[in-house]
Amino acid sequence: MMDSILSPTPLDRLAAELGSDMEAVSTLIRKRMVSRHAPRIPEVTAHLVEAGGKRLRPMLTLAAARICGYEGPWHVHLAATVEFIHTATLLHDDVVDESAQRRGRPTANLLWDNKSSVLVGDYLFARSFQLMVEPGNLRVLGILSNAAATIAEGEVLQLSAARDLATGEDTYLQIVRGKTAALFSAATESGAVIAGAPEDHARALFEYGDALGIAFQIADDLLDYQGNSSATGKNIGDDFRDRKLTLPLIKAIAAASPEERSFWKRVIETSRQEEGDIDTALALMERHGALAATREDALRWAERARDALRTLPDHPVRHILHDLADYVVARLL
Repeated sequence: MMDSILSPTPLDRLAAELGSDMEAVSTLIRKRMVSRHAPRIPEVTAHLVEAGGKRLRPMLTLAAARICGYEGPWHVHLAATVEFIHTATLLHDDVVDESAQRRGRPTANLLWDNKSSVLVGDYLFARSFQLMVEPGNLRVLGILSNAAATIAEGEVLQLSAARDLATGEDTYLQIVRGKTAALFSAATESGAVIAGAPEDHARALFEYGDALGIAFQIADDLLDYQGNSSATGKNIGDDFRDRKLTLPLIKAIAAASPEERSFWKRVIETSRQEEGDIDTALALMERHGALAATREDALRWAERARDALRTLPDHPVRHILHDLADYVVARLL
């Protein structure tokens, strides 16, 4: 038992395997987030960049390039690009969601203001485009710029579908592909493309990133109702209190009786939540098997991610990515 507790996670193993490359990415990020004319930009950026995030997305770019045998310098630029896009979206998301905390720290919009968060996010998007252009690979530019557009579309779709009981699983999947999986798949595909990988390998790595991102987000949404608050950093039911229609709720609402639907309409659409509503919501999700079904969906997407790796060359990093797919859903077991 103690050995399993102390064993490095797949994320730890990936970070160790890619250590020197990740150091180069961190150096480039620090260099490119500097502004000679606006000192607030590095202040706000550093607050989030140095907050202890695991930098999974840039590691996926480096991992894909490594598996495909890349020996050039540009994978570092692409990994930094991915991290800048991710950081920019976090700054914008915290403004939209009126968040007060991220990664256990006050958000930038709380410490500074909404205007600073939005504008610094815009600056990081601009920096990301500067970085993605430098390798001179038009296909990579297309992959990453399309991902940036898809992320924005996903966020707008989520906003328009929010608190609408008609939101179904297809719309949820479209939102998740936009807000989360698009950057995962762009990270892995761009790493393969910069390495000049065969088309089937690039496609396999795209599919891996897509499925991994979806599994990651579904697991995250389920943990809002079943997770350990100290581990997740969120209180049980935070998404419910924010009236977010994530997959567990969507499944429960789809199976609801007329009486149950009236409850969902009150707590989600009209914002009239009362003490004890979270307990009722959890009971309804259990009654209709929504939590168990959501868990199965996450495990199924993780399996799809593992399957996508089968056509890739045998490589130690490929085996770590295989285990990583299990790891993102291991919290549900």
